[in-house]
Amino acid sequence: MPLIPEEPQIHESAQGPRATPASGRTAPTPRPVPGPRPVAPPRPGRPGPLRPAPPAQRTPHDVAVAKPAVPGPAAPAPSVPTSAPAAASAAPQIQLIPASAVGALDAAEEAVDLLLESGRAPGEVLVITTGAQHPWAAHELSFGETAYWAQHDAGDDVFYAAATAASRAASRPVVVVAVNGGSAAAVAEALPLAHARAGALLIVCGDPQQINSVLGAGV
Repeated sequence: MPLIPEEPQIHESAQGPRATPASGRTAPTPRPVPGPRPVAPPRPGRPGPLRPAPPAQRTPHDVAVAKPAVPGPAAPAPSVPTSAPAAASAAPQIQLIPASAVGALDAAEEAVDLLLESGRAPGEVLVITTGAQHPWAAHELSFGETAYWAQHDAGDDVFYAAATAASRAASRPVVVVAVNGGSAAAVAEALPLAHARAGALLIVCGDPQQINSVLGAGV
C-alpha cells in the first residue's frame, strides 16, 4: 500500500538555543545604562556651587564724568620762620649769694648741697675758688695732677678747682664761684672765666659790690 508521508516531527534538538548557557554558566544580568547624575546636595557648612552673577547694568547716572580742573591762583609759598639768635638763649642765669671772704666757701658748699637735693647730677657742677684751695682739691692734688684731672675728665662727681687752674676745666651746666680771697685781679679774671664755663647757671658767693663791679664790666 502506498506510503503516506508523515508529518515532520520537531525534535527538541532542532529547537533554538536554550536560555541556559552551556557548561553550566549563568547568563549575566544586563546592567542599566547610567543616566545623568543628579546634583549632590551641598554639605553642611559649605555653600553650594556659585554661579557668576550677571554683570550689573549701569545707568548713565552711575558713571562719574571727570571734569577738567580749572586752574586757580597759585598759593603763596610758606614763609620759613627765622630762628632767634642762639647767643641770647645761651647766656647762663646769674645768682649772687652775699658772703664774706671767710664765709664764701661755706656758702658755696651750701649751694652745692641745694643743687644736688634739687636733682642736679654731681657731674654737672663745677666749683671754683679764688683764694685758698677747697679741701677736696687739696687732698686730691696730693696724689698728683694726673689723678686729679682724671677725675675731672670722668665727669661723674662735683669737681673743685682753683681760679688759676679753672681755664683747664671743661664747661658744666652749673658753675659755683667762692670769692674766698685772692687779689682783685684774680677775682676779675676768675668771674668772666666762670661765666664762660657755665652752661645754664652761675652762682657767685662773695662781696656783692665787688662781684657786680667785675661782672658788670667783664660780662
